[in-house]
This record gives sequence, C-alpha cells and structure tokens, in this order.
Amino acid sequence: NYTGPPHPQPSVHIDRSLSVCRRLCFAVGHFVNDLSASMWFTYLLVYLHSVLGFQSTYAGVMLLMGQIADGVCTPLMGYESDRTAGVRWLGKRKTWHLLGTICVLVSFPFIFNPCLPCTSNTPQWAQIIYFSPFIIIFQFGWAAAQISHLSLIPELVSSESAKVELTAYRYAFSVVANVTVYAVAWLLFHFQGQHSVDPSITDNLGPVDVPLFRMLALIILGIGALFCLVFHVGTKEHASASENENRPIALSPSQQTLPHPVFHWKQWLKEPCFYQVTSVYMCTRLIVNLSQTYISVYLTNSLMLPKNFIAIIPLVISVSSFVCSLVMKPVSKCIGINITYLVGLLLVLSFAIWAYLDKNMGGQRIYGAVVLLGAGSATILVMSLSMTAKLIGEQTQSGAFVYGSMSLTDKVSNGVGVIIIQSIQPYSYCPDCVWFYRDVMVMVTGGVAVAAALCLLTLLIWPIRRQLN
Repeated sequence: NYTGPPHPQPSVHIDRSLSVCRRLCFAVGHFVNDLSASMWFTYLLVYLHSVLGFQSTYAGVMLLMGQIADGVCTPLMGYESDRTAGVRWLGKRKTWHLLGTICVLVSFPFIFNPCLPCTSNTPQWAQIIYFSPFIIIFQFGWAAAQISHLSLIPELVSSESAKVELTAYRYAFSVVANVTVYAVAWLLFHFQGQHSVDPSITDNLGPVDVPLFRMLALIILGIGALFCLVFHVGTKEHASASENENRPIALSPSQQTLPHPVFHWKQWLKEPCFYQVTSVYMCTRLIVNLSQTYISVYLTNSLMLPKNFIAIIPLVISVSSFVCSLVMKPVSKCIGINITYLVGLLLVLSFAIWAYLDKNMGGQRIYGAVVLLGAGSATILVMSLSMTAKLIGEQTQSGAFVYGSMSLTDKVSNGVGVIIIQSIQPYSYCPDCVWFYRDVMVMVTGGVAVAAALCLLTLLIWPIRRQLN
C-alpha cells in the first residue's frame, strides 16, 4: 500500500511563470532534436532504399533498431533524470539535456553518410552492423534531450494554460525545425538541378544524391548546436524543481494546506488515467511519425512526382502546422483540450478520405490535402502533450518517468509499424502495387485516428483525475 512521507510538510501552490523571452529560450531547447528527427523520419527510409540501394526490409530493420533503442533509453533516461542531481550550476534536467545533445551532434552525421570502410561487395547486413552503434548513440542522446526538456515544462510553469502555451511554443519551434530541414533540402535539390540537365538526376533519387544528404545533415546540426547554446544560456532551472522539494517551507496558518503525496514510478502504474493518456499519446505519435516517414515514398512511388516534391510537400505540411499552432492556446482555452484534440482528429481523417478517394491527385490537389494533415497533426500533438502535463500536475519530481513511459510506447509502436509495413511491401511489380504507399498513408492517418478517437472517448467519460491525491 502507498504511504506518504513520514513527516509531510504542508505544501502551498506556488505560481510559476516565464517572460516571453524565457519562453522562447526554453522552446528552442529541443531544436536540434527536432531537426534531426525531421530528417530521420522523413528521409531515412527513402535515403536507405533509393540512394544507398538497401532492400526495403533492411531499411525497415534499421529504423526499427533506432526506435527500439530510443524506446529502451527513454524510460531509463526518465528515471535517471528524476533520480540524479546533475551538475549543480546546470540543474538536473539541463545536465541530461546537454549530454544528450552532444551525443546527437557526434553520431548523426555518420547515419546519413555511406559506410566508410565498406566496398561495393560488402553485404547489406554487414553495413547494418556498421550503422548500429551510431544509431544507438543517436537515439540515446535524443531520448536524454527530449525527456529532460519535456520534464522542464511542469517545473517552469504551474497553471494549466501556461503549460499549454509553453507546449505550443515548443511545438511551434518544432515546426520551424521541420520548415528549416525541408527548405534547406529544397535549396540543395534546386542547386543540383541547376547544374544538371539529365532528367534521371533531377527527377529521380539515386547514389548521386549521397553528397546532398550528407550536406543536409551537417547544415542542420550546425544550426541546432547554435540554438542549444541559446537554450542553456537563456533557461534557468528553478532550484525549487531540483533541490527544494525536500526543503521545509515555513508558512503562515492562512497559507497552510493539506500535504500532497509524492508520486514515485510505482504509484503511476496504479493510476488508470496514466494508461488513458499513454494510449492517446501513442496513437498521436503513430499518426504524426508514420505519416512523416511515408510521405516521401508516397509522393515518389504512388503519385510519381519529381524528387523535389519530397522537400516541397513536407514544407507545406510544416507551414500549415505552424499556422495552426499559433491559434492553439485560445482555441483550447475556449473549447477545452479534449474537444480541440477531436477537431485535430477530424482534420486528419479528412486527409485520409481525400487521399483514398482521389486517385488522380497530382502536383496541384496534393497541396490542399496535406494542409489538412499538417493542421490536424499539429493540433493532436500539442493537445496530447498538454494532457500529459495536466496528468503530471504538481508531481514534477517524477515527471520524467511519465514522459519516458509514454515515449517508450510511442517508439516501440512506431518501429513495429514500420517493420510490418516494410515486410508486406510487394517486391514484384503489378498494376495496383503503385498504390501500396497510398494505402499505407490512409491507414496510418485514418485508421489510427479512429483508434485515437476511441481512446479519447475514455477521457471524455472518465476525465484525468489521479486517485492517490
């Protein structure tokens, strides 16, 4: 049975808020993660399959390996981030953030670069062994930076609207990161096209694009490192979040309230609302990540569009996501987090229906469809993170475990989804095989959106409310 501290100190609600400048400094702290994740999900499969010539199953195995490594590291990082004190002048969250960022910067360039010691006769399974340590280090660093950054949200601000706003700021810069990646990719494709008149080079992906992807990786890492510095200089981790939770606070009789029990990871596992929010978050990440993963092959393999569209269309999605994120706070404040999430699901479902019914979608109508996808994805992602922050509430000392556990289900489910899709991909050409990736896009958006709606229904019936209060 759960028992609280031997001598609980009376607690008082402390209103924590940030200035606009501090909010912006915090929001850019995940920028290097967002840049690398955007390139990882959007371009890894198409890079491995179309540029390096990997079989689709081997390409799926590499992405699955990364997702499993991330999934395993994430809850461990959450537990360690809650437990360790970190470097005193940085704070426990920022210490893990800095360590994770360094790992990302060191390992990511090797992933988007061909195997250095390999030759043309090296089997693909041996190349997977070569890439494995870099993928694992990258995912370890990504998890450490992500969880420590998310865990700062309930520690920096206290009110629910402030948490939604800080999450929206964070997501807005995530969209800016996506825009940056796709804009740089478009510029690189554009410059490549200006220096080549061969349509097979300007329209189709191949080994000639290896330097392009290498340059893209190096550019985004340089930008990300700069913004990481801004985060560490401009964000101060509150002492009360990392050091003062065990320090008694002297209160006047009028300020004293009942003590709040301190949650540890075992208590979270006994909370039904923990599993409700985890299910919603997992479905949300499946929609966002798998649609981002397969949009490139959908454009090139199903719609037969030129390769520069794998930069243009994700760019349109990111811009629509950014515009949507700007109105997120007033809308959610007006109609509530759950209903706002439902609106986002309806937008995603609209994209899935449009993509399935319009078999003649080309370079014009695709823009309208992906605007719906971008707006819907932004809405459900921000609202799912806001649900998580609401679930944690004042239990910030174990917040990293909550984020880590949810991210574990996210990473593993995404990895399993990719390997299943890659394993059922038809190898022999047939007239209807061209629509395989269209059907994938419909299922990972519309199909998962239906599952997310069912999970949301449980929150409408049984709202977020911790039992151990």
